[in-house]
Amino acid sequence: MPLVARRHGKVIRLALPIMLGMLSQSMLNLIDAALVGHLGEVALAGVGVGGYAMFMLSAVVFGLSSSVQSQTAHRVGAAHTEIAHPLRSGLVIGLAVALPLTLWAWWQAPLLISLISQADDVQAVAVGYFRWRVVSLMAIALTLCFRGYWNGRQQTHLYLRIIVAVHLLNVVVSAVLIYGLGGLPAMGSSGAGAGTTLSLFVGLIAWCWVSIKSPSSAHFLTHLPSLATLRTTLVLAAPHSLQQLLFAAGYVVLIGVLSQLGTASVAVGHVLINLSLLLILPGVGVGVAAMSLVGEALGRDAQQEAHRWGLDALRVAWLLLLVLALPMLLVPEQVLALFFTNSELVALGKLPLQLTGVMIVLDAAALVLAQALMGAGAQRTVMMLTLGMQWLLFLPLAWWVGIGLEQGLLGIWLMQLLYRLINSAGFLWVWQRRRWLAPLSNSLTGP
Repeated sequence: MPLVARRHGKVIRLALPIMLGMLSQSMLNLIDAALVGHLGEVALAGVGVGGYAMFMLSAVVFGLSSSVQSQTAHRVGAAHTEIAHPLRSGLVIGLAVALPLTLWAWWQAPLLISLISQADDVQAVAVGYFRWRVVSLMAIALTLCFRGYWNGRQQTHLYLRIIVAVHLLNVVVSAVLIYGLGGLPAMGSSGAGAGTTLSLFVGLIAWCWVSIKSPSSAHFLTHLPSLATLRTTLVLAAPHSLQQLLFAAGYVVLIGVLSQLGTASVAVGHVLINLSLLLILPGVGVGVAAMSLVGEALGRDAQQEAHRWGLDALRVAWLLLLVLALPMLLVPEQVLALFFTNSELVALGKLPLQLTGVMIVLDAAALVLAQALMGAGAQRTVMMLTLGMQWLLFLPLAWWVGIGLEQGLLGIWLMQLLYRLINSAGFLWVWQRRRWLAPLSNSLTGP
């Protein structure tokens, strides 16, 4: 029992800074929305549309974090002398992808925004905001590499410290630029984008400074990475990036299905989706910690220990998510009353919210073991399972039951409950089969 408690304690110790950092990061778009709220609903809608466009674009480089982290953790466990090689490769790939993508997105901003919103006044605001935000894509890509590197070294407290400082700076700078404080010209909603971009670049400088000061990574900028490490980093990053991009697109399709049911279903569905995405972050944080622990154990060729880390992390996540789900299960009306004053909307959302609470708990295995599998270099397996379940199972069932069989919002959420159950069972089955151990040495071992 003491050994189990120590292992659970290590998972929590590594996961807590990541969880807090993720909760802070999820507030980034909310901060911009809150700061421009006084400018009117058009400005607020424009920032929302521009923020979602930026989220979709950021998904293209998101896989760099897990790729660098899994390789770094493996090298730490193997006592490799050059643990900064994955970081160097990630930075090169991040620059190569982010710079041309930034230029293209800035140029094609009106086209991208028009795909999300057809209102001319909202488009005008969104394009200005998005163009400021898209400049930060390079900072986001490189920051993801640094975050993966230091998380892979189990120094998760650095992520929390830097991301909180970045968000505090974002609030101050964005407020100054939006409202023209201190004699500066008022930029309106574009000021929110400019402030966020500036704070992200300051955060990138902080990551560079921390890495340069570390003896083990001080020379990460002195020479180019090897082709083998570049190839490994890209091979591991691509499936995760594609997964994130299509996962986000799946929610666009879901909102489209809900829109066929009417405005009320869209409003309730929007709240339920955002609640679930926020409340699963602790599970994701535990999974990111498991990624490092699994990778480090496999670097020492401790396969049994790596398998146990995944299950230990899963137990911690189950407990955390159960606690978070209790209000939705026990007092759903009070939770919905925080978002709606209309009693009909509260009644419409009551049962779906309770189902959402059950989903969060069921989702623990998928959330944790997906990250743990990426720590073992099995990014492609995670991508195939995640996207297959979402696009081939859930979305067709949601349309068929909700629209075709006219079961509405409740029918769609019942299908989502079924999807979450099968998805988590699938990840647990993959984890227990342990076939993910086989390709590790080929995918993560490099010069």
